[in-house]
Order: sequence, then C-alpha cells, then structure tokens
Amino acid sequence: MNPVNLAEKLKSFNDHWSPKHIGDLDGYHVKLAKIEGDFVWHAHEEEDEFFLVVNGRFRMDYRDKQVWIEEGDMVVVPKGVEHKPFAPEECSILLIEKATTDHTGGVDDPRRVENPERI
Repeated sequence: MNPVNLAEKLKSFNDHWSPKHIGDLDGYHVKLAKIEGDFVWHAHEEEDEFFLVVNGRFRMDYRDKQVWIEEGDMVVVPKGVEHKPFAPEECSILLIEKATTDHTGGVDDPRRVENPERI
C-alpha cells in the first residue's frame, strides 16, 4: 500500500525486453520494461495485454497495420491478436497482464523471461 515511484524503479535496471515485476492487482502483474529494437511476433491466446508508454515511443506491429504508441498513450492488445512491439530508440513501458502471461506468447526466444524479477 506504499507508492511506487516509476522513475526510481526504471533507474534500477538497464536491460531491454526483460519485464520487472513491481506490483500485483487481482491476479495480474504490474510490470515495467525497457524496450529497444524489434521483439518477436507472438500472441497470447488467453490473455489481454495493457501497455502504457512512460518514456519514449514505440510501434505496435499487427499483421494488418502498424500503430505508434506515444509517451503517455496506452493500448490494450486483445487476446489472440498477433503483435510485435518495435522501438527505434529506448522506450520505457508499464505493462499489466495476468500473472500467468508468458511475454513471448510461448515463442522460443533468448529474451524470454519465465519468472520476472521483482524490483
């Protein structure tokens, strides 16, 4: 029940595509991540994903379009929708997703994090 300072948490790590667990909400995890470059095409068959841009901007690629998510913007990717985040420069995001969500949607990738570090 104590406040969490997002700027302080973001200063505590530098790795990209490795979400950090910062809170819990009714079976959901609240996470912070820094992203840069391309991620993998993936979908979450049973989970929606919430993205909020804290710093920077990124592009969410879908099979039929690309959408820029600017600083202060949020987007929800519905379950089952294939997507691929891309950030031309470092971008910091806040994620809210079910605790069981695999951030690569089960795609085998060296950046896959099965148990996000709690910071």
